[in-house]
This record gives sequence, C-alpha cells and structure tokens, in this order.
Amino acid sequence: MLKVAIAGTGGRMGTTLIAAAQEVSGVQLVATISRHSSDDDVDTALSSADVLIDFTKPDATLNYLAICKQHGIRAVIGTTGFSAEQKQQIQAFAQDIAIVFAPNMSIGVNVSLQLVEAAAKALGLGYDIEVFEAHHKLKLDSPSGTALALGETAAMARGQTLADVAIYDRHGISTERRRGSIGFSVVRAGDIIGDHTVFFAGPGERIEITHKSSSRATYAQGAIRAAHFLIDKKVGLFDMRDVLGLR
Repeated sequence: MLKVAIAGTGGRMGTTLIAAAQEVSGVQLVATISRHSSDDDVDTALSSADVLIDFTKPDATLNYLAICKQHGIRAVIGTTGFSAEQKQQIQAFAQDIAIVFAPNMSIGVNVSLQLVEAAAKALGLGYDIEVFEAHHKLKLDSPSGTALALGETAAMARGQTLADVAIYDRHGISTERRRGSIGFSVVRAGDIIGDHTVFFAGPGERIEITHKSSSRATYAQGAIRAAHFLIDKKVGLFDMRDVLGLR
C-alpha cells in the first residue's frame, strides 16, 4: 500500500488530488496539509507517508522538501513558478530524496512535449515557433510552467537555449521577427483550466500541436502515477517523461 500525503488541500487542485487518491486502489491517503499547517503539523503529517504530492507555491514547496529530506520521504512536485535559483535547490534536494518534478502531470501534455520535440527537430529554424497558453484568471505565474516547458523543449530540439531566444512581450518592438526566436502569448480569463498550443509556421503551411484540459482530474491521475513510479527510487530528479517511459 502506497501511503500518500497531499499538500495544498484547501485549493482546487488539492481537492482533486484527494479525490484521486481515494479512488485509486493501492493508495492510502495518510495526511493532508493546508496553508494553515504549522511546521510541526507538517513534520507529523509527513512522518507517516511514503510520498508527498505537492501543488502549492514555490516557497511552501521548498519548505516541505526540507522536511521530506529529514524523513527520507519522496516527493511529487506539480508546483510552478520557480525561479532558476529555486530549481537549483530542488536539484540539491534530489541528491538526498527521489523527486518527480514536472510543470504538468497530464499524460496528454507530456505526449505533446514529445510531439513538439520531434516537430522542432524536423522543421528546424525555417519555421517560426509561437507558444500560446490560456488559464483561469486566478493563476499566478505567467507564462505557465507548461508553456515554458513546451518552449524549452522546442528550443533544445533546435540546439538553442530558451533564455536566448524567448520573446515574452512585443509591445514597442518595431523590427521584423528575429530568426529562431520563440514567442509566447498568454490569456488569463474566466475558469479556463489550461489550454496550450505550439504553432510551427513555415512557408505556405502551419502545424499546430494543441492540448486542452477539461478537468483537473488528469493532473491528479498523473500525480498518483508519479507517486507509484517513485516507490522503488531512493534519490534522483525525474519528470513525467521518465514516469511514462517516454525517454
């Protein structure tokens, strides 16, 4: 029996995760952690778990990882919005515990990442890339972690670094598009759960790779699958493509 603790249980995603954990056989929900939990409460909650599933905020996630390290507990991280320095801290924690860290736990999104990688390699710099994403009006980070992952995947497939080619704002730009650049467009409105499209626009044609989420359940199901993946892992940093065997 896989013993799971879930953080962020006061939010929409936390509620969905709890439902998923209760529905999947072989999983026992042993603890829930809300933003009002003290460090002592978190320490007690995690001491009985095999894996923590966390979809909260960067600062809270890093605090939970420190406690996971103390107890040797694995972690599944679906939180987004980390800085480069915070991502380095996660890599450091992964030297002591096993972690699945992915901006999107959806199986479909991770298949989309594979498709984007293949398309970017085949099409090369002759095709312009634009990443479009839309989320609900309460989402804090922008562009989304998934949009950035799609852009990073495309850039790496073309031998680029996203930081060198990303265009996040075109306001005031009065020059032609820079060859090899990757543009991002963001919508925050209503209750959109999550839509992502990568456009490859070339001479006389356009390819669109699109994923649309109609339910947060797909993220929760992926997170539970990631928790199962970690059960025989002691240390290391993994992502959903490792979990799904797509590497």
